[in-house]
Amino acid sequence: MRHQAEGVPVRLALIAALLLSAPLCAPAQERRPSHCIAVAGGPERVQRAAWSDPVPDRSVRLSYLGHSMFLIQTEGGLDIVTDYYGTLPDGAPAPDVVTMNHAHSTHWTDDVDGIPHVLRGWSDRFGIAADHYLTLGDTLIRNVPTDIRSFGTVEENGNSIFVFEAGGLCIAHLGHLHHEPTDAQYATLGRVDVLLVPVDGSYTMEQAAMMRVVSRLNSSVVIPMHWFGPARLEAFVSGMSGQFDIQRPGGGEYLASLRGLPDRPTVVVLEPVFPGRGWP
Repeated sequence: MRHQAEGVPVRLALIAALLLSAPLCAPAQERRPSHCIAVAGGPERVQRAAWSDPVPDRSVRLSYLGHSMFLIQTEGGLDIVTDYYGTLPDGAPAPDVVTMNHAHSTHWTDDVDGIPHVLRGWSDRFGIAADHYLTLGDTLIRNVPTDIRSFGTVEENGNSIFVFEAGGLCIAHLGHLHHEPTDAQYATLGRVDVLLVPVDGSYTMEQAAMMRVVSRLNSSVVIPMHWFGPARLEAFVSGMSGQFDIQRPGGGEYLASLRGLPDRPTVVVLEPVFPGRGWP
């Protein structure tokens, strides 16, 4: 037994020497990216890439343009603008798809010449729900109709929550949400990985109610929009800080991927690229 034990260091030294010399004689191999590093990357998911740069595989790039407008770009080259009201920042790509809600004029426009797909969150018939289920390349866009307050009354199915399914992700834009969704509407929404939520606390719905919606959906990433000023944004962030982590990466872009979603639900505060008319 003594001789066997004494031989162990010698054998280990020989094995180590062989392993060290192997790369010198073996052909070089391309290293596969580490999924573990991608998951642990945290704030590195925030990118400052140009809008014209390709979107990485199995990812979606979201740029907060301002107010309720986001530019959503897929790896297949699709450019989508939410709550489009007719004005985009310089250098932004011409959208392939725009979605709209008609609570007021900063969420819709009739100036849509040259845009191939215009998805309005309401129908031409009062109270009748819009019904969108559009597949374009690697992306499915669908809507969940909601009611709005309109001239002192309630307009049934007047607006929509739009859901974008791309890169394995489910991204929901709550639009100009005026009430907590029903159980049936929650069920139709399904899983929401990235939630774009209005936090103004007045024009849409009071912050306490909006926080209940965010808590119930429990999305991995929540990006505030439609905040009208720092005080309202900070009130929402403070209210969610017990349940959600808070990230302030700086800038207006976020690169989302299914494998890169945070382990704990996180509010990601983006700065508007183009505030446009009024506050975000």
